[in-house]
Amino acid sequence: MSATVMVLPSKEPEDIRLVTIPEDMESQEAFRHATGVIAAAEESNPDCSWEDVEDALEAHGFRSVSFLLGPALD
Repeated sequence: MSATVMVLPSKEPEDIRLVTIPEDMESQEAFRHATGVIAAAEESNPDCSWEDVEDALEAHGFRSVSFLLGPALD
């Protein structure tokens, strides 16, 4: 089984996150939906943590994935 994943970038490498996209969602829809979910979580709690955002995303079918960030190619 393969899953489509989305990188949630950050200026700080340790804050980069990777989530799977729900199977019934297309890429552009997933991008817009995740953006809205993250914005709503941050708006409802300006001091929210990654765990708060992760919970909100999981409630909408996204799943957090562990990963290893490799060396920079530049």
